[in-house]
Amino acid sequence: MTAAAKPKKAAASTLASRLAKLGLRSDADLVLHLPLRYEDETAITAIAAAVLGETAQFEVEVVSSEIAYRPRRQLLVRARDDSGVLLLRFLNFYPSQQKVMQPGVTLRIFGEVRGGFFGDEIIHPRFHAAAENEALSDRMTPVYPTTAGLSQAALRKLIGAALARVDLTDTLPDAMRMRHGLEKFAASLTLLHTPPPASSAAELDTLHRPAWQRICFDELLAQQLSLRRAYAARRNLGAPILAARGDLTSRLQAQLPFRLTGAQQRTWAEIAADLAQPQPMQRLLQGDVGSGKTIVAALAMIRAAENGWQAALMAPTEILAEQHFRKLQTWLGSLGIEVAWLSGSLKKKEKVAMLEAIASGRAAFVVGTHALIEDAAQFAALGLAIVDEQHRFGVRQRLALKDKGTGAPHQLMMSATPIPRTLAMSYYADLDVSTLDELPPGRTPVVTKLVAHGRRDEVVARVRDACRAGRQAYWVCPLIEESEALDLQTAIDTFERLTAELAELRVGLVHGRLKGSDKAAVMEAFTRNDIQLLVATTVIEVGVDVPNASLMVIEHAERFGLAQLHQLRGRVGRGAAESACVLLYAAPLSHTARQRLKVIYENTDGFEIARQDLQLRGPGEFIGARQSGVPLLRYADLDDPTLIEKVRAAAEELERDHPHRADAHLTRWLAGRAELLKA
Repeated sequence: MTAAAKPKKAAASTLASRLAKLGLRSDADLVLHLPLRYEDETAITAIAAAVLGETAQFEVEVVSSEIAYRPRRQLLVRARDDSGVLLLRFLNFYPSQQKVMQPGVTLRIFGEVRGGFFGDEIIHPRFHAAAENEALSDRMTPVYPTTAGLSQAALRKLIGAALARVDLTDTLPDAMRMRHGLEKFAASLTLLHTPPPASSAAELDTLHRPAWQRICFDELLAQQLSLRRAYAARRNLGAPILAARGDLTSRLQAQLPFRLTGAQQRTWAEIAADLAQPQPMQRLLQGDVGSGKTIVAALAMIRAAENGWQAALMAPTEILAEQHFRKLQTWLGSLGIEVAWLSGSLKKKEKVAMLEAIASGRAAFVVGTHALIEDAAQFAALGLAIVDEQHRFGVRQRLALKDKGTGAPHQLMMSATPIPRTLAMSYYADLDVSTLDELPPGRTPVVTKLVAHGRRDEVVARVRDACRAGRQAYWVCPLIEESEALDLQTAIDTFERLTAELAELRVGLVHGRLKGSDKAAVMEAFTRNDIQLLVATTVIEVGVDVPNASLMVIEHAERFGLAQLHQLRGRVGRGAAESACVLLYAAPLSHTARQRLKVIYENTDGFEIARQDLQLRGPGEFIGARQSGVPLLRYADLDDPTLIEKVRAAAEELERDHPHRADAHLTRWLAGRAELLKA
């Protein structure tokens, strides 16, 4: 390689890495990288006609240019046209920029005009030295999502070149396109990248709406096609047939201290039918907090054992995993089934013994945390993999557990975060979904109260009264997103303060940094009522079941998401006593925080909370780590179930009648991005 070629290669590599940060690896990616907004460089605005707070383009002559210290170093350029004067302020600048802006030079500038101490000004305008009689743009200027080191001008040039090279042939048959009232793909894409001038934002929106509708339809269609193919591919795999062969299932149900609800019986029947098939089950069991998912999972595990296969249940936290382990031991101990426990906190000798029991097949059931997917964990015959709180695991982690099987084990995923219908139809379209929509009898509704932080002393008094009456309480510490260390310190400070304020009570502390054995000891003491008030971080969000705990206080509730608040609230109301959840908040509240607290205060139905949460936040957090495998929708939203239904029907028709068009559509939208859909 010549010396001259090396810098070019390095520059190309740098450009490629910057584009990769945006997910742009091909011409097809570039043309589908659509503008965030548009800027109007089709006209020159007179300074006197500038509207404060709005962006505009001006042609001005530089009057003066100086470096000032007010108080920090900045470049101040005074410029004028025939109608007035404008100050251009640069807080960061290069000598080359300063050199351009000399008195007498004519500039084309673009930016937002603001009122300043020295008159109207623009901070960091986009500018260039204007050529004599320089023509105006005949198109609106697109502004794209970008990254550091990649200018808008460079991105526009790359996208323009890609548009000239890429095949924009329509993947939809004309009859389908016209039936759905959709514009042609090439025309839609070209319009969005190079829109004509518009007299107003409303006119531009009207012009663009049909083009955006086409893009959103196509994006949803690609997602549906990819999920349908992932589902079909799994149906071609072989899995152990787990039919009803023994009496373990009936013996388990006979010895339970409760009867299954109608919803539990229905979902178990759906799962049992799947397990009896020679294809791997891929089912999501969703249910509100306290709806009884664990017993349904236990029945599925029993079915595996009846057929001579092992079952593994993986949970995201040690507290939740241990809760499952204890329940299964209680239910299954008398049936002669060995349940192994595997977590990172086990001592070496215990861990070796558990690994041997799993590898030999002696342990029919295995419960644990991420330790289940470590290389050391080898199964003799894994036939069923269950993942609880599945949204907390990455796609690769779920795949790693499935890969522990000798073939393709059945997989059951569980979630206590109910999934809104539109989300189930889109992001979870490749899964079969079972829903527990009925709570077990005897559960008492939880009364939710909103209390300003200024009334904290009253809340402390209420905790004292509840514990004196023989009940127990949780005090959940505020969430500090910036630092786990701050989370820990806040929990310790809160524990020390409440211990002093409630000296007559036995107060415990649990947080994520505690050793597994210490955490288990605290939780066991709380379960026995040796601890009356448990101060905790969100480590108790899932997996804690203490029926005697009837009061929860969540401090700085405005910092929590709706799903977290609902999960935490679900830790109380598990017994017959009247239960309450006090949401302590600090004023003033932001608009979003006020909306969240209003939703949680007015609703106890997890599905309704999930629906409103989706409207507030969008789908990102609901799908959680699944986004590692299914690309998030960039343009389409999920507010319109009718649109999703149309897209589902179009995907079925395209796959059935025009498979080559379906191939082309997937290549355009998802080439190289769908490799983890099998998870």
